[in-house]
Amino acid sequence: MLTRIRNSCLARHSLSRVYYSKLNIAILKVLQAEGYIHSYTIEKKENSHLFIKIYLKYKGWWIKKPLFSNLQRISKPGKRVFSGYKNFQKFIDVLRFEQGIAIISTSSGVMSHIKASQLKKGGEILCFIG
Repeated sequence: MLTRIRNSCLARHSLSRVYYSKLNIAILKVLQAEGYIHSYTIEKKENSHLFIKIYLKYKGWWIKKPLFSNLQRISKPGKRVFSGYKNFQKFIDVLRFEQGIAIISTSSGVMSHIKASQLKKGGEILCFIG
């Protein structure tokens, strides 16, 4: 999903379509709350497949510039990255300068690293948006 969003933003599309999953919905809720996307809707196609239609957000009205320059996955299937709430900056250096957000999967759900630090929750670092 992250690669599809990144490629759609670089191609300056107004929307992107990805497969439905609960984790994708949770990540999109965080992206919408932080203001990186407009909205998303769930649609059903033929053969009972569910898709998520993501409406992207840009800077400027004439020359579209994406709101983020870096969208990368941190925790991968071959190497899971877990961190306590005090050590998020250890894995992502840019967070020290308060640029961008990291999306964390905690025991209380998927949330940004800012909210996880306030709730004193650690977990798996899913991705970074900067």
